[in-house]
Amino acid sequence: MAKRALITWGGWDGHQPDLVSALFAEVLRAEGFEVEVHDTLSCFDDAARLKTLDLIVPIWTMSTIAKEQSQAVADAVESGVGLAGCQGGMCDAVRNDVVWQFMTGAQWVAHPGNDGVEYRVRITDPANPLVEGIEDFMVKTEQYYLHVDPAVKVHAVCEFPVVDGPHAANGPVAMPIGFTKMWGKGRVYYNALGHHADVIDHGAPLEMLRRGMLWAAR
Repeated sequence: MAKRALITWGGWDGHQPDLVSALFAEVLRAEGFEVEVHDTLSCFDDAARLKTLDLIVPIWTMSTIAKEQSQAVADAVESGVGLAGCQGGMCDAVRNDVVWQFMTGAQWVAHPGNDGVEYRVRITDPANPLVEGIEDFMVKTEQYYLHVDPAVKVHAVCEFPVVDGPHAANGPVAMPIGFTKMWGKGRVYYNALGHHADVIDHGAPLEMLRRGMLWAAR
């Protein structure tokens, strides 16, 4: 039986959630998943149905979510449903909901320099199948400063500061780019790349996300 994935997109248009959702749907369908795509969070209203899925991929930024909806997702993931996503679409989805932030493992707080910052993504866990064979690579995009759950397992980082600012007074910081964690029986994967679809539609970023979604799926 094919695995079932739910993708839901919306929020700030600047993150191209429609294009990112189409990209993720294409990747998952190529891997044999049955994929349903929604442009509303009402797909989280049926808590029992969420628990029948294998993977949830949220692509929302700077939005709000009803307490019952975030709890339904958290309960589904705790039961074994996978959760995977990228950039603001998962770890800056809802700033008002601590259950969501606890589950996803991080929360965006800043992107010094905004878009167009050039920086290196450094693989820190090269023996792990999620990044095995992927070399360090350069990107030119937003660089996310995150508040990160200390329980996450980090697979790739970027270095701060690249752009000057008040954070630079703290000296060098290795900020997680790709990480995993557990939420009950469920696997959670996050990748901080993906400000625009063209950042993640090719090469190492796409391969990292493909592997991450497959790993997270029940």
